[in-house]
Parts: sequence; structure tokens; C-alpha cells
Amino acid sequence: MKANFLYKDLSIKEHNGRRYVLDILRRKYIALTPEEWVRQSFIRFVVEKKNYPQALLANEISLSLGNKKLRADSVLYDKMLKPRMIIEYKAPKISITQRVFDQIFSYNILLSVPYIIVTNGIEIYVCKLDEKEKRYMFLDDIPSYEEL
Repeated sequence: MKANFLYKDLSIKEHNGRRYVLDILRRKYIALTPEEWVRQSFIRFVVEKKNYPQALLANEISLSLGNKKLRADSVLYDKMLKPRMIIEYKAPKISITQRVFDQIFSYNILLSVPYIIVTNGIEIYVCKLDEKEKRYMFLDDIPSYEEL
């Protein structure tokens, strides 16, 4: 589906010729890259429009798969702090391919979440695990927190 969540009014500051955006989850300014613009816009959208509790979202979650170090872009937790969703962001000029899905599925080997989202700010793919069929189904919309 087409993404419709990009914000133009994120909190941005400039220092020594570089631009930084406020990461509302980590509560600090970080380098503004195209991927980070997508991330911060998406986080703001789901907090404001889909009622995702800001306190239950986390950015840059470190994971280990054997000797391999991985990092999930964002993870949404339930009220018992069990992971419910992994979100992977790409810059708008990066196409969402099978390789991107393989990346997020490798994170899910460790987290076992029922929902995954992949977006580059232009396209967005929302998937829910069909537990009976043991496969992901594409959804037409981003679920609200209450629907998870």
C-alpha cells in the first residue's frame, strides 16, 4: 500500500553544518538521514493516529543470532513487555525487496512477533502471522494498538 505518514514538521536542528532530528523514543537528537526521516515520521504517526503507546516502542534493538549481531529498527511491545511487532525502515530511494523481508524475518526468528511492518516512506507493507497456516498475510492497513 502507499504510505501516507511522512511528516514535514519534525523537530530538526542544525549543528556544525549537519542536521539532526529529535528521536522521541530515545529522547535525543540524531543525524537526520532519509531513513531516519522515515522512522521518525512513522513513529509519530502510529503514536498520534494509531494509539501506539510511546513507552512501549523502542528503536535500535540489539539482537544476536549465533555470532551475528543484528539490530531491529523498531519494536513494539505489549503491556507485559512481550514483543508484538517489528518495524523495518528504508530510505525512500531504497526499494523494498525480498532481501528486506528476509532481513526482518531473521529478526523474527529471535523475537517471534505476530506483526511486521516494512516501509520506505513511499510504500508500506503490513503483515500478520496466520498462526494456523504458519505464514504471514498482507494487511490493507496499519492496525491500531487496540487491534493487535
